[in-house]
Amino acid sequence: MSDIKTHYRNCNICEAMCGLEINYQDQQIISIKGDQLDPFSQGYNCPKALALEDFYTDKDRLKTPIKRTETGWQAISWDDAFTEIVDKFKHIQQQHGKNALAVYLGNPNAHSLGNALFLKPFMKSLGTINRFSSASADQLPHHVAANFMLGAGMLIPVSDIDRTDFMLIIGGNPVVSNGSMMTAPNVIGRLKAIQKRGGKVVVVDPRKTRTAKIADQHVFIRPEKDAFLLLALIHCVFAANKVNLRHLSDKVDGLGDIENLVSAYSPEIVSPFVGIDAEVIRTLSADMLAADSAVCYSRMGASTQTFGGICLWLTNVLNIITGNFDREGGAMFPQPAFDLLRNHQPGHKTSFGQYHSRVRKLPFFNGEFPVATLAEEIQTPGEGQIKSVITVAGNPVLSAPSGHKLATAFSELDYMVSIDIYLNETTKYADIILPGTTGVENSHFDIFFNSFSVRNTVKYSAPLFEKHSDQRSDWQILKEISARMLNVPADDPIQQVTPEMILDMELKKGPYGQQGMSLQKLIDNPHGIDLGPLMPCLSERIKTANGNIDLFPAVYQDDLPRLHAVMTQTARDNQFPFDLISRRLVKSHNTWTQNSERLIKGKNPCTLEVHPLDAKHLGVAQGQVVTVTSAVGTINIEVVITDDIQPGVVTMPQGWGHNQQGTNMSVAATQPGVSINDLTDAARVDMLTGNAAFNGTPVAISVA
Repeated sequence: MSDIKTHYRNCNICEAMCGLEINYQDQQIISIKGDQLDPFSQGYNCPKALALEDFYTDKDRLKTPIKRTETGWQAISWDDAFTEIVDKFKHIQQQHGKNALAVYLGNPNAHSLGNALFLKPFMKSLGTINRFSSASADQLPHHVAANFMLGAGMLIPVSDIDRTDFMLIIGGNPVVSNGSMMTAPNVIGRLKAIQKRGGKVVVVDPRKTRTAKIADQHVFIRPEKDAFLLLALIHCVFAANKVNLRHLSDKVDGLGDIENLVSAYSPEIVSPFVGIDAEVIRTLSADMLAADSAVCYSRMGASTQTFGGICLWLTNVLNIITGNFDREGGAMFPQPAFDLLRNHQPGHKTSFGQYHSRVRKLPFFNGEFPVATLAEEIQTPGEGQIKSVITVAGNPVLSAPSGHKLATAFSELDYMVSIDIYLNETTKYADIILPGTTGVENSHFDIFFNSFSVRNTVKYSAPLFEKHSDQRSDWQILKEISARMLNVPADDPIQQVTPEMILDMELKKGPYGQQGMSLQKLIDNPHGIDLGPLMPCLSERIKTANGNIDLFPAVYQDDLPRLHAVMTQTARDNQFPFDLISRRLVKSHNTWTQNSERLIKGKNPCTLEVHPLDAKHLGVAQGQVVTVTSAVGTINIEVVITDDIQPGVVTMPQGWGHNQQGTNMSVAATQPGVSINDLTDAARVDMLTGNAAFNGTPVAISVA
């Protein structure tokens, strides 16, 4: 045996970018722990990082292509697989048109350097506009707000958590998620630091989350009513004559329109709908205004609902009018070494609404359609019907709304391909599965999450272990399919391009290029490089045509009547009297992370939390199994009775449901749980952005 060696890299499972120190010997990992010398995470890592070893050694993981046959799955060579796939794709497109082929991209693509760089040319080679991804089941309202207010969908404001004095968290649980659209390892430490320096943390959520339990204040709110609270908070700012745009005073358009809008949404008017006392709303506004610096951070509960677009727009408005935009301690903008906005010209025409989905007319944005419409686009006959799908590192049967309907749709396709390391609830419908390398076999650089980071940092890691000769990286798979679709010869220079070549070029052309930034510099600094705190930079980075913030874009004005109509509706649905919301678990991220024994061991984590008053009314006891029914499905699930959840609201985790036949995730099958997306309804979306509305799903509960 050789000596024990040490490798440094970032964890690629979630967006926190935690630095890791991995000790290994030959091809065996000895230990994984936080890298104390990483300037960003400073030794912190969550339990998920330890599972990188599990995924590398997993006996269930596919390493060579397999093909579905009448007698079961059979191994197939890479060349035969690529030949069949390209022949099938070309035939289907010749017969039914280019858009008969669709692509679905799962969350891990955002954590893959190679995929981030090669997916665009891959899509171009296919010639279809039918792309779908997990973004529209998660974060689309953030991007749409940035697009219309700031001129670029990737210009996302990030909470300057390390310097703020007051943090208002709406529908977010960053202690568990390690941020989420706010890349921040060790959020619990960062929140406690706010309190230690005399600041305040407030959480508004229908559930008393782990974040709420360490906050100074938790306020219950009814699901899907966050927009009303935000309108009332903004109302209070105007009513107190406390609007303060600071250095943006000549850079904001539409302030008067906002004042006119919120005049009708006083705390007294809003209180009955949100379930929060009017005086509490006024105090929240007063506390935010009194703080030297403050920030409102709205996340999943605000984003994945029927008014997600309005919520994220109003969150930006609140931060702007309180003088906490592009300012230390407020909502700021990273300046990443790999700048995704480098070639984005001011006034560039938006892709929002460039197309609309064939069946439901949901908007196209950022190169894709909402995933909530994928099943109906497959199952509805007519010109443009999707006949073939390729999924890349995704399991939408468990992660997308009405997942069971999507499964049926996949089973009806003419041809399906999956690029994935597992035979799971989605890939089991594929004709061919192409497995890429994963985790420690890949090089790593966070293109996207440096753009959402609470501090400017940069880090590159080479693969810890080289892949075997019969393995392919995901980006190599994408590149090979692209070349064959376009008949590009193997000796063409374009075929020699690697992710590292593109990365090096972008680093040198980026904002730190003149300071010597390059791939080699990152290789020479394996712990990463600290580029400093976030700095005011909006005047240089804003991409609107006139260089101003549009405080009241027309798309939001047009959507407000839909929100206002809620105030005339009954509070409860007699048939489905409970509101179902999802919850995040520390040791769970995507569905594939549940094939690690260390992440799922212990008691059943897939439970339904019910308030004691509701449990008493239903006649349900602790640990009892109940039947939960929505408009589209039914599940049976174990009950946990807790006053952490608001009366009338129930919650269960997302990403479970590993109890289906025909899969091969043996560890996950020992703790299968049930899928929340057998209850969520693909028909429920934020009509403005097309994002799936997971939260607030109306359900009924009965004894199983």
